[in-house]
Amino acid sequence: MSSADSPTTKSVQDVINRIVELFEARGNELYGGEAVSQTEHALQAALAAEQEEAGAELITAALLHDLGHLLHNLPEDCAEQGIDDRHEDLAHRWLTRYFGPAVTEPIRLHVAAKRYLCAVKPGYHDELSDASKLSLSIQGGPFTPDEVAEFDKSPYCESAIRVRYWDDIAKIKDLPTPDIQYYRRFMEEAAGKST
Repeated sequence: MSSADSPTTKSVQDVINRIVELFEARGNELYGGEAVSQTEHALQAALAAEQEEAGAELITAALLHDLGHLLHNLPEDCAEQGIDDRHEDLAHRWLTRYFGPAVTEPIRLHVAAKRYLCAVKPGYHDELSDASKLSLSIQGGPFTPDEVAEFDKSPYCESAIRVRYWDDIAKIKDLPTPDIQYYRRFMEEAAGKST
């Protein structure tokens, strides 16, 4: 993002307000066959990142990694219908106007990270939830060796894997977390680092 394209304080506040509105409007929808809502899933992922002292950019990436689910108009059960909503790409495109690659690239790559881990980490696939296994099947399945090698070249592969792990554990019914407003400061700091 060039300095000419850098977000202003007003535009950062506007996009954070819009993100909060999206969670308020659509965040209570169930998270793809899991026992938690979209908002609960996002907050649990952000909390896991914060507990690991990941920094504002990765905490924001964890919070917003599935924002694409709130941006499209596909049905909640689209995975069961065999539809890949490409939520990672949708969120990436929407967020790149306001956040730098340290936020947006792990979001774009978090589905690829699941496919990567299924290919390289023994037992990882077996640990996935049933809903995550279903989405994996329509997202292309485990990576091929060539895809593994390509993923390893990304400067954001490690960050994407961290977001993936937080995504995997963020499915605990009734887990207490801070609310979405608590994470505004992390989003503000992350957006400020992109200027």
